Amino acid sequence: MPAAATATREKTFLLARPEGRALEWIARRLPARVLPDHLTILGVLAAFGIAAAYVLSNGDSAWLWAASGLLVVHWLGDSLDGTLARVRKIERPTYGYYLDHLVDAVANAVIGIGLGLSPYLLLATGMVLVIAYLVLSINTYLETQALGVFRLGYGRLGPTEARLGLIALNTALALGVPLGFELAGVGLTVLDVVVLGAAGAMAAALAVRAAGTLRTLAAREPAGRVRTAG
Repeated sequence: MPAAATATREKTFLLARPEGRALEWIARRLPARVLPDHLTILGVLAAFGIAAAYVLSNGDSAWLWAASGLLVVHWLGDSLDGTLARVRKIERPTYGYYLDHLVDAVANAVIGIGLGLSPYLLLATGMVLVIAYLVLSINTYLETQALGVFRLGYGRLGPTEARLGLIALNTALALGVPLGFELAGVGLTVLDVVVLGAAGAMAAALAVRAAGTLRTLAAREPAGRVRTAG
């Protein structure tokens, strides 16, 4: 079995422990006919629904409420599938590892594009967010293979915290809170600032973690020196 699929998982998010307890509580009460793959599909459909709601918010900001509701559905589908498999002891480590990260990449790209096509975020800003997420994800997968430890996040903020922050911004925008401004002739919103700030923080976190990983690997595999004849 590939090492990445069985690597030790490390969660350092602020809400990791209470979220884990809540997910296990829900998983133990789901009907037997509900399977992990059903939840995975639910999460993917919710991601496309979120993107559609953001696009439709060009016509009516009320769609932001739908986007927030679907973010909750996406959390359930995205986070509960693995928990359900572990609770029922029906894990498929390699299958689950591959499927989970594939659909995560698709879902986050779709949501980022949907946000960029809304009136509340520049498309360029949405693309910066998608690229930053994908680069961090690639680094996580490389670390897992190289170190045998799957570190799910960078710092104390993870996907759940990001969803809650996005729901808070959706609520403010739906209620008509003036979050827009103009900079150098370009119309921006606070959401643009938040996303760009988050992307900057992600880049800094990547640099710090990559440096630490390289130090660890360099200690395991010291550089050789070419001996000269003399």
